[in-house]
Amino acid sequence: MILGGGGLIALGVSDDDDGVLPAALTGGNAKPAGPSAEELAKRERAKRAKALDAALKQVAAETPDFSVAVLDKKTGQTYAYQGATTFDTASIVKAQILACELLKAQDADREPTAAEMALATPMIRASDNDATTALFQRLGGRSAITKCNKRLGLTQTTVNKAWGLTKTTAADQVKLLAKFADTKGPLDADSRKTAFSLMNTVNDDQNWGVPVVAKPGESATVKNGWDTRSADGGLWAVNTIGRVTSPDGKVNVSLAVLSHNNQSMDTGIALVEKVAQLTRQHLKY
Repeated sequence: MILGGGGLIALGVSDDDDGVLPAALTGGNAKPAGPSAEELAKRERAKRAKALDAALKQVAAETPDFSVAVLDKKTGQTYAYQGATTFDTASIVKAQILACELLKAQDADREPTAAEMALATPMIRASDNDATTALFQRLGGRSAITKCNKRLGLTQTTVNKAWGLTKTTAADQVKLLAKFADTKGPLDADSRKTAFSLMNTVNDDQNWGVPVVAKPGESATVKNGWDTRSADGGLWAVNTIGRVTSPDGKVNVSLAVLSHNNQSMDTGIALVEKVAQLTRQHLKY
């Protein structure tokens, strides 16, 4: 059917249009719409992750074995470098034990008792081993903590009766950390508040690792772990796990850095802090 001039004008084509119909009417090749804001953000996150990969590979070429995992709740981005590699927990397992103690109190529909908090508080703030052993046994030891881990979604963590030799991965540790802030997770509001209070107020000598990436005005929680054993030739395992948040909610990150075969505790601390700082530098959370 051939349209007259009046028909063309009615369709929005005037003499000034040189008689060319819009592509939408002719089936011509219209210029495609650009990528969505969501797609652009996804590409940018992938670009940052690639840059972080490269930076960590440079570190790995000169230092002992390490792994790192990051979970950014705001963007939903997860990042891992050697995230499924298994490491001894050393004292970071104390955060896991704390979560299990809080869940046990919840199950009984009560607050943690004074006796339980008398163990949990030095366990987290001072990394007290005697308090940890007492609480570990009070909770039911290896079998009880293993059962609790299922509730926490930890699938790559194997509990040892010698709690410091528990095996875990960085990927599992950020899952645990996320549970400390998940309003839909197994820990209720009071339990989450208790965990934050303890992990946000560790003793000065425990305040290293994850907190190094927090900027002024932001809050950091942390539990560190370190150990040296003759079985490892006297070398050191040094780990740090924690969360960094900002009052405006723009920063809401769980971070775990695990390492072993460090020559000393100090060199191990320097390593995990360097890795932690690289995650913030490149992922820009």
